[in-house]
Amino acid sequence: MEDIHQKLAGIGLKIPEILLPGPGIDTEKWAVIACDQFTQDQAYWEKARQQAGDAPSALNLIFPEIYLQDEGRGARINAIHQTMAAYLRDGTFAPPRRGCVYLERNTPRHGSRRGLVIALDLEQYDWDPASRPLIRTTEGTVPERLPLRMETRRGAALESPHILILIDDDKDEILPALGERAKSAAPAYQSPLMLGGGDLSGWFLEDPADWAFLAGGFEALAQRSRTRYGAAGEVPFLFAVGDGNHSLGAAREIWKEYKKAHAGDRDLMNHPCRYALAEIENLYDPAIRFEPIHRVLFHTGLDELVKRLSILPGFSSRPAGDRAALSRLVGGRETDKNRLGLVSGDRGVLVEFDAPGLATVSLQPLLDDLVPSGGAGNNAPSIDYIHGEDELFRLAANSAARAVGILLPPVKKSGLFETVARSGPLPRKSFSMGEAVEKRYYLECRALFGV
Repeated sequence: MEDIHQKLAGIGLKIPEILLPGPGIDTEKWAVIACDQFTQDQAYWEKARQQAGDAPSALNLIFPEIYLQDEGRGARINAIHQTMAAYLRDGTFAPPRRGCVYLERNTPRHGSRRGLVIALDLEQYDWDPASRPLIRTTEGTVPERLPLRMETRRGAALESPHILILIDDDKDEILPALGERAKSAAPAYQSPLMLGGGDLSGWFLEDPADWAFLAGGFEALAQRSRTRYGAAGEVPFLFAVGDGNHSLGAAREIWKEYKKAHAGDRDLMNHPCRYALAEIENLYDPAIRFEPIHRVLFHTGLDELVKRLSILPGFSSRPAGDRAALSRLVGGRETDKNRLGLVSGDRGVLVEFDAPGLATVSLQPLLDDLVPSGGAGNNAPSIDYIHGEDELFRLAANSAARAVGILLPPVKKSGLFETVARSGPLPRKSFSMGEAVEKRYYLECRALFGV
């Protein structure tokens, strides 16, 4: 048994004690989508609140990011922490079970996406773009975005993950085989997901033989990574953060903070906040599709943005007609050019430029110059990152906010690990694992700090 845990520790994993909603809890009202989705759609979160009602719900344990700039942030966080403690006391949760969870998610667009909920060792992760640890960020982390997330995690009695971690299993063997083992028993839960999220089923893996199986599979991937996209002797690149970069970064900073404050404590390195609960998925799962994350600029004119982008190499622009035409041009046939679609009101402009790789590599630095961190008042240029074309075009129609939508082209997922291994993280918000409604729903929890 000890040998299994040592093997897991060597690849950055720990078998956690997982808390699930107890008997009688309506899991459709409990499970809520990731807090960093629908950040410009207050109606979505109002509907979530209406559907959850007074029932126990993970909605009461999270801080939806649409409310981050509202007044009373401290009071909201305090209420979250109090609810966590109350749920632990009042029987909302079933008794904790030591194990990991194999799950299958059917989304509105894709069926049977496989995952594994397990704890990651934050000692083997670092969001610094110069670092090359076992667990690596795929996109740039903005330090200014961490403190608000740290406030929610600091001292919290519970965590529930929306972090998605990727493995590079191009034969798609490990998780399907794990699923066959898991499904020999009855599922621990099966539930529809609110507001069009599809459905979710999970099976506990509590047998050490199953832990040994997954450890062996991940160890093989780690060893392969040394020759596939790493130099011999380097730390292998086993896990890539596919979603939730800033949440995992905040967890890392809280652990560093706690470790410094409790240096010398006898059992410090076994404290729960050394770890973060996450879901591991395979990059090559057929049900995982990478989607672009579009941008919308507020208080910026379309012509002004075109002028700023004109410094890109090989730049050209032309009117693109209606929404359907713009979408077709940006997502169309292969071309040597990178393409962006700009839309504001009823105007559409197609932009083309010469640059290899993802469009965000050239685009994001120009947007960062236009929208300085922190802004400069209510009418200063600001930016948000949008999942899905429908939401982008809706926001770009807002003439009062002088909104300009930036439609990005499709993203290929092949080569992600090699690119990150060789060049470091991509610009932030370079890709999304599916549309907004396909993001992770909070269901499993883990005790973090004592009540």
